[in-house]
Amino acid sequence: MARRVKGVHYPLMVASAYSGYMLWHSGLSGSIPLTIAQEPEGVMANIAGGVMIPISQTTFAWQTVTIMLVLFFTLPILNCLMMPKEGEEIVEFEEPDPTEAETSESEDANEPMTFAEKVENSTLITALLGLMGVSYMAVYFYNGGKIQLNTVNFIFLFAGLILHKTPIAFLRAFHDAIKSTAGIILQFPLYAGIMGMIIHSGLATTISEAFVKFSTTTTFPFFTFLSSGLVNFFVPSGGGHWVVQGPIIMPAAQEIGTPLWKAAMSIAWGDAWSNMVQPFWTVPLLSIAGLSVRDIMGYCTVVLLWGLVVIGLGLVFL
Repeated sequence: MARRVKGVHYPLMVASAYSGYMLWHSGLSGSIPLTIAQEPEGVMANIAGGVMIPISQTTFAWQTVTIMLVLFFTLPILNCLMMPKEGEEIVEFEEPDPTEAETSESEDANEPMTFAEKVENSTLITALLGLMGVSYMAVYFYNGGKIQLNTVNFIFLFAGLILHKTPIAFLRAFHDAIKSTAGIILQFPLYAGIMGMIIHSGLATTISEAFVKFSTTTTFPFFTFLSSGLVNFFVPSGGGHWVVQGPIIMPAAQEIGTPLWKAAMSIAWGDAWSNMVQPFWTVPLLSIAGLSVRDIMGYCTVVLLWGLVVIGLGLVFL
């Protein structure tokens, strides 16, 4: 589209495409609604007394559909209103020049490395990380640990890092192998570690309970939504997000008297909402588009604020 339609502000076009991602958790791929729709002996047995919540009460509830439709029809209008006015600069799509990349690489090779570049080219950093990984696996297997999916992923991650000698060499190999998804795949194990620290340190509990303490039956969904948006910066994954907040929010909803489906969808909406300024999921899009985060972040922030109004009002009054 950017190649064929001239005069279109390319960063806004990319941001507009990404803005639709705010709706993902209200659709059929929403991980939280699907998780709580399992049989009573599933995950809900441990956090909500075995109550099963079918998707007819979450994804297809009229409240969820109403919020989704309002966003679906207003987001394109909002994106159009952000188009540069007459006389303002328009950044059009430019085909990348492969010769420029080669030239820039040769020029960069002659420049002194910054501190960050020295770190990412350091074999010492790799050695320390590799030692940490090997030590962990040695203790794990010594204590009777077994090979399963997580251990295989862990072994390949650290083996790849060690064999490539430097962090930047490993990252480049990753990028050459899987191109646009490299950033997400490489960051996921790190976010899994962050999720573990958030859970076991009690930070997620502290954040969620802080919002719960001054909530009423009416305001509980809204404050849950805000806390979910905050937690999403540390755990940008729908499934992981539920693991962190579900065991806290669902029992609290039962105690306060808020419907469980509404509490669950409040978590889901918060997860989808703050993705607008959580750069994790923009990685593949920006890689394909050839842009940086700062090129679209201003537009995404405006979308975030509009989402706060629509979703917030919907959760309180619907």
